[in-house]
Amino acid sequence: MNPNALSVKQFCSSFGICRANFYNILKSGNGPTVMKVGRRTLISVAAAEDWRKHMERITTIARAGA
Repeated sequence: MNPNALSVKQFCSSFGICRANFYNILKSGNGPTVMKVGRRTLISVAAAEDWRKHMERITTIARAGA
């Protein structure tokens, strides 16, 4: 069964980033939308996909301007 939400650890593993980088990205305002469930921080699969697309757009724009 596919999960509807990822833990921070699962998200980081999926995108090949460390937890510190994840929280730095969140702090900068460029992170995925997160939700709190009790004490856990989760990222919905849809939010992870939206974030991936957003990062692809940013990368494409940055490369075009370089």
